[in-house]
Amino acid sequence: MNSKDPGNGRRSFLSAATRMTMAGAVAPIIGIPAAAANAATPATNAAGDAVGNEYNEATSQRALDSLESAFGVHPGQRRNHTKGIGVTGKFVGNPAAAAYSRSLLFTGDTIDVVGRFSIAGGNPEAEDAERSTRGAGLQFRLPNGSLQHMTMLHTPMFFATMPKTFIDKFFALTPDPSTGKPDAAVFKKFLATHPDHAAQAHFLGTVNPPWSYANCAFYGIHTFKFVDANDKATMVRWRFVPRDGERSLTDQEMASAPRDFLQDRLVQRLQKAPAQWDMIVSIGEPGDSIVNPTVLWPKDRKEFNAGTLTLTTAMQQEHAPSYGINFDPLVMADGIEPSDDPILLFRSPSYGLSYSRRLRNV
Repeated sequence: MNSKDPGNGRRSFLSAATRMTMAGAVAPIIGIPAAAANAATPATNAAGDAVGNEYNEATSQRALDSLESAFGVHPGQRRNHTKGIGVTGKFVGNPAAAAYSRSLLFTGDTIDVVGRFSIAGGNPEAEDAERSTRGAGLQFRLPNGSLQHMTMLHTPMFFATMPKTFIDKFFALTPDPSTGKPDAAVFKKFLATHPDHAAQAHFLGTVNPPWSYANCAFYGIHTFKFVDANDKATMVRWRFVPRDGERSLTDQEMASAPRDFLQDRLVQRLQKAPAQWDMIVSIGEPGDSIVNPTVLWPKDRKEFNAGTLTLTTAMQQEHAPSYGINFDPLVMADGIEPSDDPILLFRSPSYGLSYSRRLRNV
């Protein structure tokens, strides 16, 4: 670890915070931090979906302000998932998936893909072994000129049912000017008032980070609609499973890991041969959560392989084709549509505002 890195204290706190999350989430409410003064535990229906005021006056402006409050402002860079690496490759869909979706992804043709792997948070100097989410953004360039985006995380679930939880979390992680670190008491209060954060934090606290991006599964998190040729919609969730197999860092590897290793390992891996992921699609059933990305579907849901992603090149993000792409998950081509998940719908304007700030170098 680099003790001179101004973000080091915040990362150490985040790592420790993941271990106390389950206890904090069920602790008695002992107070609400200023940033969460209007936050309330979301009411849910029988399927675990949030009901009521999903946005709670959250705005994309507030979302970006919260990230900048927690991580500082880095002009010209992404506000979240700032540190990353660009990739390119191909996708070949399984024509059998056309029974559920008329998307040109599933014709069996070879489709160009531009993508990016990343580490969550707004710190461009993030530690590659930190206990935070890894991201994957993919842009599929379909033969008719349309685009399909997929934006995923390596955790099976998200940490918020409503945009307000996202905003409150990063304001709670704002460093105290006197210490340069987040106030542990403030974050503990955030946990106590936001139990939707618990599931992902438990995952991050108990499953070590990936050894390489090539050994990492990525989850679409949200529920989407596959629409077939007859306009029939099927609720689905997807994940990309690495053919290299999933591999996590050992505790010893985490303790001794250099700050930067993910980029080098991916470049070296792709120099040997292309790396592949299978797109596995799960079919929803009545009663499955549709608009709550913190709730997993049962493991016995019907699944099928919808295609294979093959990555061939990796490069520094500043020189990659992905550098200028805003991986808005609501960029969708015909045959795939969003659900009414408030987090999913909120992401598009937030991504757009972030992209605008990046282009203006502010």
